Amino acid sequence: MARIFDVIEYASEMNDEIVHRFPEEGIGDFRIGSQVIVRESQSAVFFRDGNALDVFKPGRHTIATANIPMLIDWIGKAFNDRTPFPAEVYFVSRKEFANKKWGTPQPIIVRNPGMGLGVALLQGFGTYSFQVKDPQQFVTQIVGAQGAYKTADIEERLRTMLLSKLQDVLGETGAKNSVPEMIGLTEEIGASVRVKAKEDFEAIGLTLKTFYIGNLKPSEKSAQELRDMGMLDMATYTQLQAADAMRDAAQNQSGGAGLTAGIGAGMGIGNLMGQALQGGMQNTAAGGAPAAGAKIPDIMTPAEAAQFMKVTEDDILAAIKDGSLKAKKVGKAFRISKDNLESFMNS
Repeated sequence: MARIFDVIEYASEMNDEIVHRFPEEGIGDFRIGSQVIVRESQSAVFFRDGNALDVFKPGRHTIATANIPMLIDWIGKAFNDRTPFPAEVYFVSRKEFANKKWGTPQPIIVRNPGMGLGVALLQGFGTYSFQVKDPQQFVTQIVGAQGAYKTADIEERLRTMLLSKLQDVLGETGAKNSVPEMIGLTEEIGASVRVKAKEDFEAIGLTLKTFYIGNLKPSEKSAQELRDMGMLDMATYTQLQAADAMRDAAQNQSGGAGLTAGIGAGMGIGNLMGQALQGGMQNTAAGGAPAAGAKIPDIMTPAEAAQFMKVTEDDILAAIKDGSLKAKKVGKAFRISKDNLESFMNS
């Protein structure tokens, strides 16, 4: 037999709980005349058979057919007013849940016309806060029959909604502003995200109170990661890959030949990156082959050397392997100097 409750309350601060069902498990029988105590930061939603009966605001309430008129359908005239009836009460916190974290697990691609590759990858993080606006709607659409519903249960969904809106706003802002300008517009971008997310939050009974961007900056992605995202052509990828290898060599802590190679390679990073951001090799003809009179760069990859020799990259690697073409191995990649390539071509 279900326990009969004459006092219904949930005396908790609900610091990380949004909703708490009373009773948490099983069926609770209430009476006409039972007392419902709702704390200042709560609302209480009565449900029976999946239907919302009423929402009680903060205060002490006495259950009666006047405030829950649908009860009259279940309590017939043959029974007195003390007849117990089964129902569930969901206590919903109305406090603001603040300082929730968000971040970009993957960089967001934005246009960056006139600078570098013409596109950029942005990453950011910050905080947001939300509050239950419509207790009945939130319980009906999100909570269901769960005994307790905590902030952790919905945070992933909210972050996904926010990141979707942030991506939209960055795309719109990037159409009119460069990346450096966008980084200076974090307050305006945050306000736009709040406006865009308003309807989505209200659709599940919530309101987005704040959305702050703590940091917005270009992503530090390697050439391979950029290429995997479909953002680089082969020529630009080759140049950036060379810069990545040289940077790693420059950070080599092992000393000796590796350190010497790293220092020398590091000096060329700026030039290589400059060439890459300008669209690859200078004077490269359509189809990837160098145009007539094209200048041979000081340092090349096997693929670039193959373009100038009008042979395959495998031919260049074979020449390196048999020693006829001298090359420097940096990490797992070969680098060929202009002098060595010219010497090989004239031999």
